[in-house]
Amino acid sequence: MSDTIKDTKTIKPGGVDTLDPEKIKKELLSRYPAKVARKRSNQIMVNKKDDTGKTPVMGANVRTVPGIITQRGCSYAGCKGVILGPTRDIVNITHGPIGCGFYSWLTRRNQTRTASDADDNYMPYCFSTDMQDEDIVFGGEKKLKAAVQEAYDIFKPKAISIFSTCPVGLIGDDVHAVASEMKEKLGINVFGFSCEGYKGVSQSAGHHIANNGIFKNVVGKDDSIKEADYKINLLGEYNIGGDGFEIDRILDDCGISVVSTYSGNSTYDQFANSHTADLNTVMCHRSINYVADMMEIKYGIPWIKINFIGGNSTAKSLRKIAEYFGEEALIQRVEAVIEAEMPEVERVRLAVKKRCEGKVAMIFVGGSRAHHYQDLFNEIGMRTISAGYEFAHRDDYEGRRVIPDIKIDADSRNIEELKIEKDDDKYRARKTDAEIAALKAKGFEFKDYKGMSIDMENDALLIDDISQYETEQLLKLYKPDLYCAGIKEKYAIQKSGIPMKQLHSYDSGGPYAGFKGAVNFYKEIDRLVNSKVWDYLEAPWQTNPELSAKYGWE
Repeated sequence: MSDTIKDTKTIKPGGVDTLDPEKIKKELLSRYPAKVARKRSNQIMVNKKDDTGKTPVMGANVRTVPGIITQRGCSYAGCKGVILGPTRDIVNITHGPIGCGFYSWLTRRNQTRTASDADDNYMPYCFSTDMQDEDIVFGGEKKLKAAVQEAYDIFKPKAISIFSTCPVGLIGDDVHAVASEMKEKLGINVFGFSCEGYKGVSQSAGHHIANNGIFKNVVGKDDSIKEADYKINLLGEYNIGGDGFEIDRILDDCGISVVSTYSGNSTYDQFANSHTADLNTVMCHRSINYVADMMEIKYGIPWIKINFIGGNSTAKSLRKIAEYFGEEALIQRVEAVIEAEMPEVERVRLAVKKRCEGKVAMIFVGGSRAHHYQDLFNEIGMRTISAGYEFAHRDDYEGRRVIPDIKIDADSRNIEELKIEKDDDKYRARKTDAEIAALKAKGFEFKDYKGMSIDMENDALLIDDISQYETEQLLKLYKPDLYCAGIKEKYAIQKSGIPMKQLHSYDSGGPYAGFKGAVNFYKEIDRLVNSKVWDYLEAPWQTNPELSAKYGWE
């Protein structure tokens, strides 16, 4: 360890303010070759906000340096696993080797709930063409057609989707031609995704590809109008651990009807009918902002950014939705729900805060979770001293104001950009220009996201696409009370004696969204950071005298 911070290795939780984040950044970069260090230096930033709220320019949405072990997934994972995986009545066929096919069997704990046992639910199934060596050599289109036919014969689904994995792009199988042929033959909607794992820099490319595919092939096919006073779409909510169920419960209590969720607990018919909603609400900005923008242009549906993670954030989001509709009956009903729900949230929050206040956390997860979950930690007095995303773009850190400054590179050009125009038959302005102007005059914000950096404290360390080496160094230097990440990092972190909260699939926990979710999260974090078990963890050589070893930092 360099002389710049070698005296910090014994710092305990609560002493993090004595650490110089600029020196820690320098230390993290010191082990890399010069070229790699230059690249990584743009992705490791010390948060510095000026008087206008402007934050550092983050390097994001760039390829991971070969050889660096990171948390990222591939384009196929983002398309199939994140966006389409939670849809229960579309047969999702992975065209590729069975290794990729494993991920087509849900691993994120997306939950669903059918109206009756007779309703289709294919989420427990794994559909794969199981490509073999001969398919790679001679082509797999024939095998794909047979798989689509077999899936139709067995299940008779409303729709079948096909997902390309890396070998498919390399050998040139045309999944779109196969989909078109089988659509005509079977008389159902069959569509494909060119989401080869290597396309784009991370799973973010897969989100974009999936959004485009659903928008082109499904949205707008059902024009029936749902009978409800206040109709919204919930975008970027994937019902992990039952989050979506809790949000639906709250919205139902408020009298707000969800036309479609993209894509937790979702169905083909909901996507087809989603263009009839009156408002789009966006939870995970990164994974779904594409759909929100396209639906506004083509169908006239405005969108707002909301956040149902945390009691106060949930209340704020409900009030924002009510303000958009502007009817006093809805506003009063929302206030009644908040008044009924918040006492229990506050009771548990205050009890947990006594034991958690002053403790520090780090969060390195995808989507908007690294941002949203900071609200929950703040509510119980914990600080987030370092955070970052796996697959963010600059706007996820700095806010949508920087979108015009983001340069389109070769990786971004791999992804189809749809040319969306106003649909003369189905476009319907939900608000007049005067109504929109009146809301904006009161400070109401449409299609806006300020990003994560603005809500983090100065001198917090922002790290995009964090590596395993960087993770290990942060643990040694900061000694956080809690580290939040995904399944790939979980056990290595726990072996270091630091509690780890898995925020991609929650392990066996959840829901954490909404009011009840906040209570669940407070209690779980209390158990994690205040458990004595971490103090008793010992390495094998500490308990067995016949072994001789020591920690690397000793």
